[in-house]
Amino acid sequence: MWLQLLAALTLFWEKLTAKMQKTISPKIHKFTLSEVSQRQILQEKSKYPHPKTAILPGLHIAYRESGYLSPEVLKDVAILLEFPYTEVSEVASFYTMFPKHKVGKYFIQICTNISCYLCGANGLLEYLQQKLGIKVGEVTPDGLFSLGTVECLGSCDTAPVIQINNQDFSENLTREKIDQILEKLRSQK
Repeated sequence: MWLQLLAALTLFWEKLTAKMQKTISPKIHKFTLSEVSQRQILQEKSKYPHPKTAILPGLHIAYRESGYLSPEVLKDVAILLEFPYTEVSEVASFYTMFPKHKVGKYFIQICTNISCYLCGANGLLEYLQQKLGIKVGEVTPDGLFSLGTVECLGSCDTAPVIQINNQDFSENLTREKIDQILEKLRSQK
């Protein structure tokens, strides 16, 4: 009986959210994303046999334009791909490469998984917070740095590890290496 009730409620919820999603017409929605990004997302949608496959490429396009995925940007992607907001938001929340709030020019993420933790990541995180004068999730007053943690960067043999802007990785970290990295980034303003 409980399974039947759960199945009925699930079906009802799916129909309700789909109906709510359809009521927001792209023609009347005020988009945050540029027309260029909107077209790119629609092109991604047409590439795949199942439109759900376009969610991740659509999020990449939105992230490239805005620098983070705000609720408004996620709503844009959901409307363009014709999915409920929650579905697009769930995909975005799974990936640490998509910050949900404004980040600094250099988004530094330190791995806090077991290998990095055992090799001193927590101490280095505290050092970074002290050095930058911010806590995890914050942005420096000059907008240059923001700090985050990430569950795993797949470099356990060279722990501890950080990534900067989802691209540049620094391994075998020490306080001295962190100082050098910060100095180099500051000089690239």
